[in-house]
Amino acid sequence: MKKIILLVQAAAILSCSKNEKLPTVIENNTDTAVAISPKPPHSDVQTQNLKDINREILQILKQKNYRALADFIHPQKGVRFSMYSYVDPKEDKVFTREDFLKYINSQIKFTWGHKDGSGDIYQTSLLNYLSEWVYKRDFSAGQYFENEIKGRGNTLVNISKVYPQAVFTENYIPGSEQYAFMDWNSLRLIFEKVENKYYLVAIVNDQWTV
Repeated sequence: MKKIILLVQAAAILSCSKNEKLPTVIENNTDTAVAISPKPPHSDVQTQNLKDINREILQILKQKNYRALADFIHPQKGVRFSMYSYVDPKEDKVFTREDFLKYINSQIKFTWGHKDGSGDIYQTSLLNYLSEWVYKRDFSAGQYFENEIKGRGNTLVNISKVYPQAVFTENYIPGSEQYAFMDWNSLRLIFEKVENKYYLVAIVNDQWTV
C-alpha cells in the first residue's frame, strides 16, 4: 500500500513539472504586440558597468534596433531628447517607454528644437530623429568619457543642474584639421539608477554652435 502511494505522488510531481511554463507579459502598442521578458531588461550594475551599457546602447542605435532601446528608458521619468548641450526642461521632448514604442514607427512629426546657425525649426518623426540626428555619426568609434565633458562649444552644458543625481557618458568624435577642428560631435547618455540598475533619462547631442 505504501509503495502505491509513493508511486501516485511521484506521478503527480512529474505531471506538474511538465506543465509548468514561464510567465510572459504581452504589452500592446498600436498594432504591434511587444513581448516583455519576465527578467530585468538589462544586467545589474554589479555585473555590467557603465561603459558596457554605453557600448550596448550605441550598438542598438547603430543597428536601428530601437525597440531594444526602450528597455533602457527610465520607468518613471522616461527619456528626454536634447538637440544640443543645453537641456531645456520646458521645450525638450520627453517620451515614456510606452510612448516611445507607440511612436517609433509612426509618421507623426515632432518639433525637436531650432537648428543652430539657420534657426530653422527641426520637425521630423521619432524614427528619423534617432537616425538622422541622434546617431548622425558613428559614435561607436568615438572616444569614451565618463562624467566628463570633452566636446565644448558656445552652448551652456547644464546636465548636472537638471539631473543632479545622474551619471553620464560622452562619446566624442574629434574635429578635423580641414574644418579647424570645429566639426566635432558628441553624444551624451544620461543615466539614473532605479533599484541598482542604470536607466536612460536623457540623450543629449552636442557640437560646435555659433
